[in-house]
Amino acid sequence: MDRPPDNYQARFARAWSQLSNPHVRTLAWLLDSPGLLDPVHPHWQGKIATLPEPDAALRDWLLGLDADPSPLLAALGERAYTRLGLYAEKLIAFYFREQGTLVAHGLQVRAARNDTVGEFDFLLDAGGGKALHIEFATKFYLLEGVWPDQLDSLVGPNLADSLGQKMRKITSKQLALADHPAAQAVLPRPVARAQALVKGWLFYPRGTVSGLEGLDPQHCRGTWCSAGELEQLEGDWFMPLARMEWLAPARTGDAGAVLAREALAGQVAEHFAAPAMPMLVASMREDGGVWTECERAFVVPDDWRGRAASRRVG
Repeated sequence: MDRPPDNYQARFARAWSQLSNPHVRTLAWLLDSPGLLDPVHPHWQGKIATLPEPDAALRDWLLGLDADPSPLLAALGERAYTRLGLYAEKLIAFYFREQGTLVAHGLQVRAARNDTVGEFDFLLDAGGGKALHIEFATKFYLLEGVWPDQLDSLVGPNLADSLGQKMRKITSKQLALADHPAAQAVLPRPVARAQALVKGWLFYPRGTVSGLEGLDPQHCRGTWCSAGELEQLEGDWFMPLARMEWLAPARTGDAGAVLAREALAGQVAEHFAAPAMPMLVASMREDGGVWTECERAFVVPDDWRGRAASRRVG
């Protein structure tokens, strides 16, 4: 692969190639990447949040943080994160706190001691003594089939939910949390409005163009194929990504982590020898001893399509 396509990975590399700390790179992705949903689409009725476009001040701040990541590392703590959503939430909380806009993070609402109604992911300063309630999510969905609700055609790799289901829950329940009587006792200030900030990647069968209503046209995207269709993967060199590496485009200086196509095929076969979750694989390109992601794809078990279709029919 001589030249990477001008996709999000290529744009990220041009903008943030100087960043080397993995946590800072992930934070840069959270702040730089398009959301999954179009904030101006009428379907969302103004309920989708966006972050400010990165400017020179943010670039300088991230470069400084990359040079000395100790404040970010202190905020993350010494725990080993296994939940990708919690890790992303910690990173974005650090950003809001550093920007001086954070009013509250992870504020729980209980109707009784053992009856949790919900939780405010973030309350941000909205001015005038009011707060902006932000529900935050990082999600990964694969386009499969055609559903009456188009966003239900985007299903999770483990088939547990869909983008449509997730957004119905957020808009009908989570964004209405401030209206619950129990919330009034814990809110530090009145909520002026509530919005969802949804980051992530969507994956399509190769050659498919997304025409689903309500998506941000610039959303981060990849492809997917079954374990028996690895010939569909673009490139010659690949790196399987651990779950905690799914957010920002991959980068490594370890050539041993990068596999040729034959070695990848062997690892995929071993991975799916027993029932297993889909694998996220990055196509990699080397430049000056550093390997960076050009494209990404989910590799699913060979029976995944059938199980996904059964879920759709059911």
